[in-house]
Amino acid sequence: MTQNNNIEFRKAETPDKDVIWEIIQQSIERRRIDGSQQWQNGYPNEQTVKSDIEKNFGYVLTVDGKTAVYVALIFNDEPAYSSIDGAWLTDGEFVVIHRVAISEEFAGQGLVKKLFDYIEDFVKTENVLSVKVDTNFDNIAMLKILEAKGYTYCGEVFLAGGIRKAFEKVLI
Repeated sequence: MTQNNNIEFRKAETPDKDVIWEIIQQSIERRRIDGSQQWQNGYPNEQTVKSDIEKNFGYVLTVDGKTAVYVALIFNDEPAYSSIDGAWLTDGEFVVIHRVAISEEFAGQGLVKKLFDYIEDFVKTENVLSVKVDTNFDNIAMLKILEAKGYTYCGEVFLAGGIRKAFEKVLI
């Protein structure tokens, strides 16, 4: 990737579904190879992607028109977050980041960090100043990104059949 690439953050649409599902499958395999337990039990699946798009939760980051990264953004709705072993930084409106997946073709190029910048900018335009996210204790790549992007560890939540590390960033 060069400095001149055209990067766009946009809502996922039905025609994106197959490419998104392919990217998620690549991420599932990458996590398995890395020794992570996350996403190794049939979730997320193709129905998850379809549902995300139908509910307007799905977003993609494209590079020169090619889908590079997928994410689900859910405003003010994550029942698992109402019970945390720890404490959130805020208790007002928030957006939840779920299902971050990067295409094998674009892995290792810093695009997930860029994705977080786009997400934070977008969330601010919606007048929401809190971003919450959880990840598996063994998802080292995501844990490093959350640290680099200034997310605060808030405790643990129980989600998708397991304990997840929960983080929040308050946007200014």
